Amino acid sequence: MRVLFISDIVGSPGRRIVEERLADLVKQREIDLVIANGENSASGFGITPRIAQELLGLGIDVLSGGNHSWDRKEILGFIPHEPRLLRPANFNAANPGSGLYVGKARNGEKFAVLNLQGRVFMAANDDPFKKADEELAKIPTDVSFVLVDMHAETTSEKIALGWYLDGRVTAVVGTHTHVVTADERVLPKGTAYITDVGMTGPHDGVIGMDRNAIIKRFLDGLPARFEVSSGDVQLNAVLIQTNDFAPRNEANRYVANSIERLLVRAD
Repeated sequence: MRVLFISDIVGSPGRRIVEERLADLVKQREIDLVIANGENSASGFGITPRIAQELLGLGIDVLSGGNHSWDRKEILGFIPHEPRLLRPANFNAANPGSGLYVGKARNGEKFAVLNLQGRVFMAANDDPFKKADEELAKIPTDVSFVLVDMHAETTSEKIALGWYLDGRVTAVVGTHTHVVTADERVLPKGTAYITDVGMTGPHDGVIGMDRNAIIKRFLDGLPARFEVSSGDVQLNAVLIQTNDFAPRNEANRYVANSIERLLVRAD
């Protein structure tokens, strides 16, 4: 399996670089499965039904979410009917949608994507560690590849979850901070891990937003309208590879052979 995970897609610049570069990337790297976090794809805040359909139509197989999942009210009626659009599984059980998706990759292998959100410096949600146990127990035994998107603020909470799930899933990738970390590795029991994959969008601002408004907010503390920036557009992602003939881990999932950071700049 060769799986591409694309970091938080921010606004129209992020969507545009996905449109322009994803197909070539899939072909050149012989990708079997594409997963992306899309919770910032609508002007930096939330996702709309139109944008979700647009991104899925570009070749993304599953879209994960996070703390901005409900920023656009129109998504509430859409998400129950589109299982490939996830919100964190440890959100309130009464929330629409799901945090787990099981499907089949381009190479015919069955896969699962689990979306979780941290609790440190985030809104109050159910325990992501216990929720991971509950959701993993639902995955059929013939699913060979399992990826977890841990949408969280702190490095410690993400790293702890990586160790907690080592040997039970194929990959744990962190999202939310929009700043890529350089700690990609395969943990001892075969789980690929990175604390944050970064951001797909404009990098000449502050985590995707126009830097002038952000700086002004820090200087005077007054409310300011944040707009998506526009320059130095990058696609940040990781490529996770498994060996189909290698022994599987203790949960009968593929062991990761490698995890590689990718940075693609707009032309």
